[in-house]
Amino acid sequence: MWRHVAANALTFLVVGLFLLGGVIMWGKAQYDAPGPLTQAVCVQVKSGSNMRRVGQNLADQGAVSSASIFRIGADYEEKAGQLKAGSFLVEPEATMKEIVDVITRGGASTCGTEIVYRIGVNRVSVQVRELDPVTNRFAELAQFTPGTDEVPVEYTETRDQGDVRFRIAMAEGVTSWQVVNAISGMDIMEGAVAETPAEGSLAPDSYEVRKGDDRAALIARMQEAQETLVAAAWESRADDLPIDNPEELLILASLIEKETGVSGERKQVSSVFVNRLNQGMRLQTDPTVIYGITKGEGILGRGLRRSELRRETPYNTYVIPALPPTPIANPGRASLLAAAQPDETPYIFFVADGTGGHAFAVTLDEHNNNVAEWRKIEAERNAASGN
Repeated sequence: MWRHVAANALTFLVVGLFLLGGVIMWGKAQYDAPGPLTQAVCVQVKSGSNMRRVGQNLADQGAVSSASIFRIGADYEEKAGQLKAGSFLVEPEATMKEIVDVITRGGASTCGTEIVYRIGVNRVSVQVRELDPVTNRFAELAQFTPGTDEVPVEYTETRDQGDVRFRIAMAEGVTSWQVVNAISGMDIMEGAVAETPAEGSLAPDSYEVRKGDDRAALIARMQEAQETLVAAAWESRADDLPIDNPEELLILASLIEKETGVSGERKQVSSVFVNRLNQGMRLQTDPTVIYGITKGEGILGRGLRRSELRRETPYNTYVIPALPPTPIANPGRASLLAAAQPDETPYIFFVADGTGGHAFAVTLDEHNNNVAEWRKIEAERNAASGN
């Protein structure tokens, strides 16, 4: 009798283990299988949340087929304790495994609402926007100019939410004074910047920040990033450039940055400056003269006077036969590479062509013709605007 009972028990145990193995295999298949989502969704993970609550939220949004399998899979991969707060984009048909990877990886949020502080050459602006996960495009909720416009309620309400992202977008060609002045007025940051960093030492880029971050620490991040870019550009420089060190490369790049915003002609502009330096010619570029007047503290807001073009200053490249003593702005990666690797051209002149770009010339006669054409375009535009 006991032998019969033991045999039956063993049989039940074998069947049970077989069924358990089948359940585990089925659960793993579900965990690794494409999910039920047909459209992307944005999943918010609040600070202090856990995999159980996140799994239920995902199930409610139709992102996973089973909150339990999602939680058990995260436990099995030992990722349940690595959950990161933020808002994360979950793509259509994302597997549970892929979703767990997204919400435990860390780093910047990939969707939701964000506030972008834009530091531009001519103005500083603040934009509140939200990502539509279906179209993967941002919808603007509010936009204003600090110190000029009334602060919209959408900004203050969004700023005080727990899951909002903050970014500072620094444009190419802004000066160090403009950057410090802009971040000093941002109400999400703390601390003070003791002094304006050296011109050209800050890398134009988009920087993710958090409420309460230190301003000086952000400046240090910008400086470290620019040091990396300058070092890489210097290492990649062409042979026989008329510059002797990375600082001169940075100066040349800042001139290129201020002369053109057209990516396809940066290396041509660089070639003009390099050709002029090689021939001992003055660079004759207006942005250096302007910097000598403003010291980078804002924009000039008017045209240059003839007296200013004739006045001998360290930054007047109509008078000095060399580079100015410092950069005149913070150049980006593209201008640094253009300074290091200019096109090989015979050009020694350029002037605006009315399209946002420039007309290049080898001879003075060609250049004068291009200048005449540009003045004609300017006159037509002034007449059309009533000026």
